[in-house]
Amino acid sequence: MPSRLVIATHNRKKAGEMLTILGQRFPELELKTLADFEGAPEPEETGTTYAENAAIKADSAAAFTGEWCLADDAGLEIDALDGAPGLYSKRFGGEDLPFPEKIAMILDKMRDVPAEGRGARFRCCVALAGPGVETQVLTAICEGRIAEQPSGGGGFGYDPIFYLPELHRTMADLTATEKHAVSHRGKVLSAFGDLWAKL
Repeated sequence: MPSRLVIATHNRKKAGEMLTILGQRFPELELKTLADFEGAPEPEETGTTYAENAAIKADSAAAFTGEWCLADDAGLEIDALDGAPGLYSKRFGGEDLPFPEKIAMILDKMRDVPAEGRGARFRCCVALAGPGVETQVLTAICEGRIAEQPSGGGGFGYDPIFYLPELHRTMADLTATEKHAVSHRGKVLSAFGDLWAKL
């Protein structure tokens, strides 16, 4: 198993989650982020799937750093909005629009949608790129529905409106430990951990 892994993201909150989850499973592993590599590029996400975008980011980081690199791409898919914002979750309403305003836009679009029509899921892909190996991609999904209004101060992004019926809370109502146990990112990093342990 390699001794060092670079989390290939410039998103501090996403990096924080990934560092926490992986650090707990692999306490001996030296974890870095792109913030540790001055001038690391932020490639354009030109893929048409989460898997393609994750691979673009992982391959770019591996080429720049020469290290094993892990990148993810994730999105919120809402049934009532035909799967939107999906691949464009980060850019929904404009890349610079703060998430509380993105959330308000979604709730406004869904104000007349009944509870049974509010199904949604978070989908997350991670790609692992390394020296001289083919990039590998893993996927996980977390099913839920869109809440009537935001709740909770944890997490980030769309977590305050992603309601988990079996827990009767939104993703943002959960503790970090609870979230990592059920979230799309927690699930996919668990699968990644199994893969990494065999390298």
